[in-house]
Amino acid sequence: PLIAANWKMNAGTVDEALTLVRALRSGLSRLAGVNVVLCPPFTVLASLAEVLRQSSIALGAQNMHWEPRGAFTGEIAPTMLAGLCRYVILGHSERRALGGTSDDDGALNRKVRAALAQDLTPILCAGESAREHEEADTERVVSTQVLAALDGLRSDQVATCVIAYEPIWAIGTGHSATPTLANRTIGLAIRRSVATQWDERTAESVRVLYGGSVTTDNIASFMAMPEIDGALVGGASLSPEFVALVGKVVG
Repeated sequence: PLIAANWKMNAGTVDEALTLVRALRSGLSRLAGVNVVLCPPFTVLASLAEVLRQSSIALGAQNMHWEPRGAFTGEIAPTMLAGLCRYVILGHSERRALGGTSDDDGALNRKVRAALAQDLTPILCAGESAREHEEADTERVVSTQVLAALDGLRSDQVATCVIAYEPIWAIGTGHSATPTLANRTIGLAIRRSVATQWDERTAESVRVLYGGSVTTDNIASFMAMPEIDGALVGGASLSPEFVALVGKVVG
């Protein structure tokens, strides 16, 4: 299983980030049988990379551009992340809403390709809005997002990616999808789409996470589902309680 912590625009000063990591590090390092990834703001990646260098805890970025360099003010290139972290979140609904990430213009697909070229593992996010959920359009929306982002990749490349199903209506709202609903969506909209486009082995190999108001209280019920390989955790990753959450994944 893989548990990724998305700090978003929190713990953004070096002192805040170091304080939080020191509170988490020893507890997380004692937990075997689970991969843990911390995705802090860009401004503290280098500092945390140094602190976690001898740790089992991996680092991830929250976004990136697809070009290796150029006149893209305010953007971060994949070459800047290589060596600092192993993962990068791509296509998060908040990035889609704020601009710069789209299925329609191929931007997300270019980001995925650029990440893989730098040996970064994409954590590819997909999820439906409240309206799409109410209109029973979840399977089509999520499948379309996943296939657009992975378009043209080889099966071995797809197998190394991580996909996070994050229903937009559950992010930061305190209202998570039910484990059964999340499991069904991942099985039908994600794994079946990957199996159809590539093959069953690839669909079984790719790790798929659930994200959206994941807490210490509900993580075990999500991890009990056969299609769910982990979680993308937001607010619950910003305190030492995150250690207890990860602990419930391994028993």
